[in-house]
Amino acid sequence: MKASSKIEELTDTDIDRIIEMAWEDRTPFEAIDVQFGLSEQEVIEVMRREMNPSSWRRWRARVQGRSTKHAMLSAVSNARFKSDRQRIISLNKITKR
Repeated sequence: MKASSKIEELTDTDIDRIIEMAWEDRTPFEAIDVQFGLSEQEVIEVMRREMNPSSWRRWRARVQGRSTKHAMLSAVSNARFKSDRQRIISLNKITKR
């Protein structure tokens, strides 16, 4: 399947979600690939096609070289992010002070 045909098969809802995921700092391109089957280059094509030129340039400048957009370069583990300040929850009851 060619890249352009994959992109053309996306619904408006899918495109909105891809754009949202692409803007998020902690969402790697690999997550978009798993969910939608689009490579990094295909995501760039979607962003270029769907966004205003100035918004696309701003997004592209923001994403280029950002390690969190690539799972292998990211310092964040594959596990769900959890803040050190998050309270411990036991048996679905928030612990009291």
